[in-house]
Amino acid sequence: MKGSTQARRKPRDADLPVVLAAAAPGPATAAVLRRRRAEGGSSSRDGCDHARGSSMTAHRELSDAERDELIRRHASLVRYEVDRMAAGLPDQVDREDLISAGMIGLIKAVDRYDPDRGASFATYATTLMRGAILDELRRMDWAPRGLRGRYRRLEETVFELRQRLGRQPDETEIIDEMGMTPDEYRKLLRDSSTAAIVSLDALTEAAGDAHMPAASTFAPSATDWTPSAAIDQAETRRLLAEAVEELSEREKLVLSLYYREELTLREIGMVLDVTESRVCQIHTQTIARLRAGLQARLAG
Repeated sequence: MKGSTQARRKPRDADLPVVLAAAAPGPATAAVLRRRRAEGGSSSRDGCDHARGSSMTAHRELSDAERDELIRRHASLVRYEVDRMAAGLPDQVDREDLISAGMIGLIKAVDRYDPDRGASFATYATTLMRGAILDELRRMDWAPRGLRGRYRRLEETVFELRQRLGRQPDETEIIDEMGMTPDEYRKLLRDSSTAAIVSLDALTEAAGDAHMPAASTFAPSATDWTPSAAIDQAETRRLLAEAVEELSEREKLVLSLYYREELTLREIGMVLDVTESRVCQIHTQTIARLRAGLQARLAG
């Protein structure tokens, strides 16, 4: 595998829940989550937990009424994913456009889902919705040129420091290298939170991707899933898992709560007893570090 860049699949956040099993919340955190959900603390899902458990019992052609009902029951997942992914976007970004893109992903999921593949419909639908929302964010080109340049410099700085030090740099080392004040650095992290998610998804350029995304694992056609694709997915997960191991325990926890437990930044702040803004900063810096670790392995 090491000699082939084509064998390294596009890392997408759809892979992150799988490799973050080792970074799962500890018993105390899990208990907090269970209690909050029992008390209705995650009400922003608007019934998403119920939706996640639903599944069609046989792979067959749906009637128009059944199709419309499946879309209606899972529509709340779209808004929830937009709220999770679009934190920190400027006011000029129309979230309704992102919701429309997510709905297109949901409709595609209804048309393509095969329960025989073993995944719940909501899990499969969320993957397609998330991909559609990311595509729309890229199409919007929402980030001001100056912000894109500053975030690109952050990624480059983290990568260069990691290569030089042989480990992930700490926050003070990054700030010193970039010549920023702590306040300027944290503002950059807050402003570029969505750019970080899009950037990690776009690492396909570094990976030299020639394969389909993880969502195709559950595609209805058997020809969409090949042994080479399975090997490819396993290699990506291995590289991601190695990169995750370089992170601090707190960073692993934030990733797990965001990608595996699928909490919003506000909900994560409630669990960690910090502000939503601080969670946003931790998440952005974590993604920059994760990307640096992954990119180093792809380059090596």
